[in-house]
Amino acid sequence: MSHLLFQLSLAAYLAAAAIYTVFFISQKKALHAAARVIFCAAVGLHTVNIAARYVEAKHTPITSIHEIITFFAWSLSCGYLSFRWRYAVKNFGSFAVLLITMLMLTAAAAPQTILPLPPELRTWLLPVHASISIIAYAFLSLAAIGSLMYLIQERQLKRKRFGFFYHRLPSLDALDSLNQHCIGIGFLLMTLGMSIGTVWAFQLGGHRGLGWHSKIISAMITWLLYAGLMHHRFIKGWRGRQAALLTVLAFAAILLTLFLLLIQGGN
Repeated sequence: MSHLLFQLSLAAYLAAAAIYTVFFISQKKALHAAARVIFCAAVGLHTVNIAARYVEAKHTPITSIHEIITFFAWSLSCGYLSFRWRYAVKNFGSFAVLLITMLMLTAAAAPQTILPLPPELRTWLLPVHASISIIAYAFLSLAAIGSLMYLIQERQLKRKRFGFFYHRLPSLDALDSLNQHCIGIGFLLMTLGMSIGTVWAFQLGGHRGLGWHSKIISAMITWLLYAGLMHHRFIKGWRGRQAALLTVLAFAAILLTLFLLLIQGGN
């Protein structure tokens, strides 16, 4: 059942991404409304898919490569919907849904077999740590999308070339506010996830449980980058292009951490 639901949600995401793309080019409001409805349907199907996978696996489905990428895509979808009603960020959905769909296609290419959970992972700390961390990365990914849009729009304004993207991208102030919102939530959740992960590591084997392997080091570097970004944004009042560039740089560290997490099997 979960496999069928995944295929249905993937089809809905593909349809939403296609319509969002056409809307971004044509700017016809009817297409935007249709894309939004289909996207919400895709998120609904995706939610039921994860619930069905949980019932079938008898544990939180965030342990295999397929499950981690799927949960990441779902977190991005919910993160986008959580602020969409509060912030009017023009055409942001076109970019966000495209990334979500790419993640779903990647998850579709990964083995979807449900794997048994090793004894050391049968603890409530695993789903709490993993889910909070992935949701944090989702919000920080949305901030990176907003930062890329900011850099594109800022470049056009600086060069006074009001071309194709200028009339289709939000204002710089809207993008900066969105980035601040997503980074604030993402950093808070990332800190919480790392704290829970540290407790879990000590339970597994004291100081040896922390293990200074690549995944831990990458996660700490990522946290330090966002801690620096938070300091400059909220203490020094850093905004604009510098903040956008640092957000994109920090997102590269997130991609490295996720890559290491995936190649190590999600453990």
